[in-house]
Amino acid sequence: LQKILILLQVTLSVIVGKTLMILFPNAMKRYILKMGEKSRMNRNPKFSYENWGPTFFSFKYLQFVLKVKWKRLEDEAYEGHPAPNTPVVTLGGEVCHVLDFMKDNRPLILNFGSCT
Repeated sequence: LQKILILLQVTLSVIVGKTLMILFPNAMKRYILKMGEKSRMNRNPKFSYENWGPTFFSFKYLQFVLKVKWKRLEDEAYEGHPAPNTPVVTLGGEVCHVLDFMKDNRPLILNFGSCT
């Protein structure tokens, strides 16, 4: 049921977004660029709007958003229940899962941070 609701919500937003891009291309470009500022995507000189902007509200965009949202349904953590075995990428580019780092009965500690 959750997947169906997500499908309907994302499909509707893609249809509305695509329609607005056709009817008001300049306004939608400004809106998408503003979203890019929030995610800092605009700071990368290799990314120009012409490279990624038109992909918004496309069929591939719909597929990607659905895949991410459906995957997140499986990644919910609840107190007292086992942790989700979320996929991660090592610094070497290898895809594995969080629980792959467990060693015997030792606790696994995840430390999140950032460097700028």
